Amino acid sequence: MTARGYAAVVGPGTATPEQAAWAREVGRGLAERGVVVLTGGHGGVMAATATGVAEAGGVSIAILPGLDRAAADPAHTYALPTGLGELRNGLLVRCADVVVAVGCSWGTLSEVALAVRTAVPVVALGCWDLPAGGPRPADSPADALAQVDRLLTDAG
Repeated sequence: MTARGYAAVVGPGTATPEQAAWAREVGRGLAERGVVVLTGGHGGVMAATATGVAEAGGVSIAILPGLDRAAADPAHTYALPTGLGELRNGLLVRCADVVVAVGCSWGTLSEVALAVRTAVPVVALGCWDLPAGGPRPADSPADALAQVDRLLTDAG
């Protein structure tokens, strides 16, 4: 299988029902497009994204902060334990062609900031208002997916 690209989906580990529904839809849509999906591997937005990916028969990779592969949400296809703690956020972002933030938390904000600083494009759905030059805001999962399509096409 040749991947169309790699997208990291980031967001709160404790997601609201709306964020979880959005993340599941984004994960499903990315998988349907042939995109390999990367997450931080745990619950909330990460688990919902992996569930959507699995529903569409796609591939999701959990890049975990700890050393225990079993700590990954079981919906992920593969789990990579890094032992890096929160520093794994940088690895997650640098492995991606694009980052999609679904909701915001302090951990999510660190991933968004690392992506912006390293020129990895970010699409933000339901995230905080951030300075100009940062994430591209999306008003729905469909809008986020359309922006990812454009970004991956432009990068390809």
